[in-house]
Amino acid sequence: MRLDKYLKVSRLIKRRTVAKDVSEQGRVLINGKESKPSSTVKIGDEITVQFGQKLVTVRVEKLVETTRKDEAAGMYTLLREEPIAKSNGLDW
Repeated sequence: MRLDKYLKVSRLIKRRTVAKDVSEQGRVLINGKESKPSSTVKIGDEITVQFGQKLVTVRVEKLVETTRKDEAAGMYTLLREEPIAKSNGLDW
């Protein structure tokens, strides 16, 4: 499944166009590597997304084409949610 679609279907990001823009800005990593919106997401991958001043890391648990709102959280497991330190050395 494409990264931008996964972010939208899992409801980590509400709109696919926003997921595409965030990916193009280099704010999404799959298994520690910067990823494009068309990157393939597989079960077991770790996705890190920068939301403002925090990093959210999740593990992909399942891939489905569509899902209901109450089932979307089952598509991933939250691993870490951490604030971004001002001098952490990242170029984000």
